Amino acid sequence: MERCDYNFAFLDENSKREIRRSLLKAVAIPGYQVPFGSRELPIGRGWGTGGIQVTLSIIGKEDVLKVIDQGSDDSVNAVNIKKLVKSCTNVEITTDSEEATIIQTRHRIPETPMRGDQILVLQVPTPEPLRVVEPRESVTKQMHAETEYSTMWLTLYEDIIKCGKIGISSEYPVFVENRYVMNPSPIPRYDTPKLNDSETLYLFGAGREKKIYAIPPHTKVIPLEFEDVPFETEDFSGKKCHLCGAENVYLDEITDENGNTYYECSDTGFCAKRRAENAKHQ
Repeated sequence: MERCDYNFAFLDENSKREIRRSLLKAVAIPGYQVPFGSRELPIGRGWGTGGIQVTLSIIGKEDVLKVIDQGSDDSVNAVNIKKLVKSCTNVEITTDSEEATIIQTRHRIPETPMRGDQILVLQVPTPEPLRVVEPRESVTKQMHAETEYSTMWLTLYEDIIKCGKIGISSEYPVFVENRYVMNPSPIPRYDTPKLNDSETLYLFGAGREKKIYAIPPHTKVIPLEFEDVPFETEDFSGKKCHLCGAENVYLDEITDENGNTYYECSDTGFCAKRRAENAKHQ
């Protein structure tokens, strides 16, 4: 076993208990932003400190951790977070979504449907969905308290008038249990429907903004939409991953130096597992 010179999971026990209390409140009130005392970490604010603090507060010695950044297991952000957690917990690290008990992610939800015995922790840069229409924190709190979301609806309507459709590509606002408008973090629209009536627990941590919120399993989460302009996800019809052949998944568009365009799975762990399975059957 590797030597660990830190307290288990880096944070002191009082800090982890305080964060877990905030998490319990967030689970009890889906979509509500719970303030918490964000701690200092050996990583710059804005690089996932909120998600890291949530992960460090709930992780146990028997857990298996997966960390992804925009679907990739090998990005700088994902690799450094895995190194930090591994160094102070010595838990098992995996790239397989099905093996993980805790998945920390930035900007994506895994392609493989998550189970009830798993937890997804999302890094959030801007937790307040009303920030685009109201910069003052005191006012946005009042708007949430009164369920006063008319300015948000007006912003979506103006988008339709100008562009013919709602042009939000990520951080698409959602209604949680017909009560709170919530920012689902910068996940693409493609992932937004996965939040509704999910089997798993979603925990959102914003370290810089000092907010935590949650979506418990089987919670109603509906994207904001108009009756005559329904919510739509990205369309990848007729396209497939050039590496594993997967269809009906979120794909990254890549153009090589010769100007050729091709697509590959955003979820690298999902893609690698499919390629390994395909190789076995050849």
